[in-house]
Amino acid sequence: MEAVAQLCGATRVATTGKIKGRIHMTFQVHLHKKIVATPLGDMLLAASNSGLAGAWFVHGQKHLPEEVLMKSWPIASKGDLAQAILDKASQQLVQYFSGQLKVFDVPLDLSSGTAFQQSVWREISKIAAGKTNTYGAICKAINKPDAARAVGAAVGKNPISIIIPCHRVVGSTGALTGYAGGLDRKVALLELEGISSSQQRIF
Repeated sequence: MEAVAQLCGATRVATTGKIKGRIHMTFQVHLHKKIVATPLGDMLLAASNSGLAGAWFVHGQKHLPEEVLMKSWPIASKGDLAQAILDKASQQLVQYFSGQLKVFDVPLDLSSGTAFQQSVWREISKIAAGKTNTYGAICKAINKPDAARAVGAAVGKNPISIIIPCHRVVGSTGALTGYAGGLDRKVALLELEGISSSQQRIF
């Protein structure tokens, strides 16, 4: 992950469609980026002209976009259409971690995902701060009751950490089954929102 912290470069390169037989999300080559510091570590934000497309922890994060693509995204600067989106996202993240904000209203660009993944991410976005929901309940809500594995994969590939609150998704028994940003961060985020780790089962 060290290279992620050295995000620079100018060549615009598209992602591949598959990696080792698994479907891989495709991110736009014309995104802009910004690094924001949080109590849980620096985060890389990426935005198009229409919305926030990514929010990942720089270290200890699974399912990052390809390194060469992240390097190709320019740092947002004054006058970029994406700058206002990135500034708003970073400001709201600061407010969230200080306990001043519970509901994000940053415009989102979910075009990196399939239609199915987007339906899962939109459903996750409905989970309020201080609440959790299960993978099974999400399956039912999107009318895919037998798609637990696919829903789990879509939750794990959520590209916009915290703002699309996949940390609020738990197993049917309340188990904290995992988090692409690291289980310790999932526990910390839930506790920030008033859910004690003692209320959940950690596996």
